Amino acid sequence: MEYDVKIDGGLILDGSGRPGVQGSVAIKDRRIVAVGDAPGAAARTIDAGGLVVAPGFVDIHTHYDAQVMWDRMLTVSPWHGVTTVVMGNCGFGVAPTRPEHRGQIMRTLEKVEGMSLTALETGLGYDWPFETFPQYLDAIERRGVGINVAALVGHTAVRMYVMGEDSYARAATEQEIRAMEEVVREAMAAGAAGFATSKGFAHIGYLGRPVPSRLATFDEIRALTAILAESGRGTVEVATGQGLSYDEYEEIARANRRPISFSFLAGREDWARMLAQLERIRALERDGVRLVPQFSARPLTMEFNFREPFPLENIRTFKPVSEALDVAGKIRVYADPEFRRAYKELMDSPRATINRALNPERIWISSCPAQPQLEQRTVAEVSRERAVHPVDLMLDLSIASNLTALFKITILNDDEEKVAVLLNQPDAMLGLTDAGAHASQLCDACAYTYTLGHWVREKQALTLEQAVRMMTARPAEVYGLHDRGRICEGAPADLVLFDPQTVGAGPLRRVHDLPGGADRLISEPSGIEMVMVNGVVIREQGRDAVDPLGPLPGRVLRGGASA
Repeated sequence: MEYDVKIDGGLILDGSGRPGVQGSVAIKDRRIVAVGDAPGAAARTIDAGGLVVAPGFVDIHTHYDAQVMWDRMLTVSPWHGVTTVVMGNCGFGVAPTRPEHRGQIMRTLEKVEGMSLTALETGLGYDWPFETFPQYLDAIERRGVGINVAALVGHTAVRMYVMGEDSYARAATEQEIRAMEEVVREAMAAGAAGFATSKGFAHIGYLGRPVPSRLATFDEIRALTAILAESGRGTVEVATGQGLSYDEYEEIARANRRPISFSFLAGREDWARMLAQLERIRALERDGVRLVPQFSARPLTMEFNFREPFPLENIRTFKPVSEALDVAGKIRVYADPEFRRAYKELMDSPRATINRALNPERIWISSCPAQPQLEQRTVAEVSRERAVHPVDLMLDLSIASNLTALFKITILNDDEEKVAVLLNQPDAMLGLTDAGAHASQLCDACAYTYTLGHWVREKQALTLEQAVRMMTARPAEVYGLHDRGRICEGAPADLVLFDPQTVGAGPLRRVHDLPGGADRLISEPSGIEMVMVNGVVIREQGRDAVDPLGPLPGRVLRGGASA
């Protein structure tokens, strides 16, 4: 046979943003060998009539760093057409990590990325098959992976590796910065996709301390990002916060001639100011300075309980909660009249109109098994009905459930007019799914099917060609994933076939399928007919088409390309 696989009759969107063409895509030896016209015979011919044939989606903002060591398929991303992910975002990862710091790293991931400590301890354990970043990439390759992975080297991990506990307490010395440079240099040589850091105010780690990257001076960040200039490749990713401004983004990007990417969400910030920032970004791009915002297609909605009150832990009042080591200790804090008084002052202050996590009108009771009649009602509504303060209502419901009652808030990105403006920016890039993180609180790994269903078909705010480009070629180009995100001859056959009339993201539902029975939210897609990675079909008609325990086709993309 001339081809291994031929996909016939679909609308081919190659990722460029140009109009699609009806035709065939032929695959031989796991690569695309013909596009449009493929007259030869194939061992398998797939009828794609009525379907779109697109490059596999590229998710550049995930946190699968730990999950990849127990879930080689990286669910749920490939369900939604994702064939390549970038891990290690926001400066968080599991390598490099010294053996004595493994527990600390897992507890940091528990706090800042909402990962279940039970799942981490059960799935990852304490006997890791790696210590350094190069060893980590080697370990993923040995285990195998269902989709392609690239990894950023994370600032918090690097800082702890060099400074130990002091990484949480102080600025680095000149000697320590030089040692961190060597760690980043080693990671880049091994194939890291770049360097990630965080100044995010919500990134509160174990025992209520700011994560190590937040203690870094600008001189330290400038020195570590300069290693990418040495390497001549790689992307800088930043979780935005106090300590890194647009002026400093520009300085880093100018000095290194490397892209710097960061989140950009519609929300509290003044809209006119946001539009001015976008204009500045476009002007810098024309000057060769690449500041690349990541836009999110979905409202940033989060479920939380008071065991891990992530949206509130950046508030000083909640420091005793972060310092409490177990549920019993947290319950003692919540029962303390003085803590309640301080919490009520916050909720009754003007701050509550800005911070939605303090606004009872914007907080919903999501799950309350003992009183299910309260579910899907706002805290404000129920507290008025019962003539109690919203703080007392939430904390009493929480204590009665041993802190398992769930509450839901939408933090940002829920003004659809503004989100549509962001998604229609020139060179827009989809990001910020946080796939693999906050698993019990949100599931935005479905952003790709959501975009196609909601923004393209229902709202008609984007063309199909726009949407596919912002999910494929654009992120691949920014992150230096050289041969991903396009349908062209010679490219690896990473493809997704979907029905544009039915594609979409299903509702979130809670399952308990993480190690140790830990829970997470998942979304199942509609309209995704087939997903192919490096020429191998891994999903077909909503089911895995490969054995998750057998050989898998994904690759570790070292330096942006598979070996």
